Amino acid sequence: MLCADAGLQPSRSVAMSAVQPAARAAPLAAAILAAVTVSHLLNDLVQSLVVSVYPMLRERHGLSFTQLGMITMTYSLTASVLQPLIGIATDRRPVPFALCLGMASTLAGVLLLSGAGAMWSLLAAAALIGIGSSVFHPEASRVARLASGGRYGLAQSVFQVGGNLGSSLGPVAAVAVVMPRGQWAIAWFAAAALAAIAILHRVGRWYASHLAEIAARPTQAGASERGSLRAAAWPLSILGVLVFSKYVYLAGLTNFYAFYLMDRFGLETRAAQLHLFAFLAAVAAGTVLGGPLGDRIGRRRVIWISILGVAPFTIVLPHVGLWATAILAGIIGLVLASAFSAILVYAQALVPGRVGLVSGLFFGLAFGMAGIGAAVLGGLADRIGIAAVYEICGFLPLLGLLTVFLPDIERRPASA
Repeated sequence: MLCADAGLQPSRSVAMSAVQPAARAAPLAAAILAAVTVSHLLNDLVQSLVVSVYPMLRERHGLSFTQLGMITMTYSLTASVLQPLIGIATDRRPVPFALCLGMASTLAGVLLLSGAGAMWSLLAAAALIGIGSSVFHPEASRVARLASGGRYGLAQSVFQVGGNLGSSLGPVAAVAVVMPRGQWAIAWFAAAALAAIAILHRVGRWYASHLAEIAARPTQAGASERGSLRAAAWPLSILGVLVFSKYVYLAGLTNFYAFYLMDRFGLETRAAQLHLFAFLAAVAAGTVLGGPLGDRIGRRRVIWISILGVAPFTIVLPHVGLWATAILAGIIGLVLASAFSAILVYAQALVPGRVGLVSGLFFGLAFGMAGIGAAVLGGLADRIGIAAVYEICGFLPLLGLLTVFLPDIERRPASA
């Protein structure tokens, strides 16, 4: 499919014009935005199974928290290292059907995971899923921006909520489908990957046609102009630290929340997984709010509220009872999740014309921080206990104070 559509690839300058001016001039392409959102849901549903089946894998294969953290780190680092490289390449020459190839890698990883027994095969399955993620996220984020009609925050939030919903459904799918039948039942979710490939093939056709239309238009003045990474290095570094604080904390909750509830409150696996689902659903709800709120009140303000504002709740969480824990976890997920869409669109405004690179950097950083965080926190949990890990991580959102150093760029029309 890639070769067949090679003639539709635009030049480097046309690719740049596709990133911003064309996106502002075009109306909202709701069907395409819905398609990439549904694909994101299916993609992240499949990917979330890796974490959701950890209790079963730990029991069946005798894995330690450290080994579980290594699986997450393999998946996350595979995704994080490749995403910026793919973003750079597709900024220069977009590849509309790359999304299908990425999903095919995820499909292969799911099938391998369903039969994996040795540690190397579990790591290989995680790596294949990570490769699929590295291709999917920067390119699907670009398509969401192209389909936004200039409402970038809204489009990124809608796109992100698909992924968060998919992630929140992972624990439910694990409880309902995998745990009663065993590890082999993971293969059933190959159907979700196949459905995503079919949807993304249609998205790829729209993407190729859209780029061909842009290539046929007269080049607009300044359309190929690209922002400088060097000039934006300081605010991008601050955003990177904020992503670190957000995703390391979320890695602690997402990967070990069920174990925390089981160890501290004596919950059974099914009950703990339902609590995890409730937390991930709150994350999805927060993602919906973040983008439109950023469009309305400014993304810098949303970043302030979502990172620093959650600190009192994260600090208190390890010291309360079961139901207070569930409520606080929901608040934390809701507030903290609103940050990423605002951070991503803010970063894209800092470096115009490099949507693929910026998306790849920040999605890659998110996955990388989550992976490293899972491995480090897993090792700490083996040594000092999960409750103590949550006490330490509770102070990470205080890094949100660094938001004060972000420039106020949102008075510029280009960042609207």
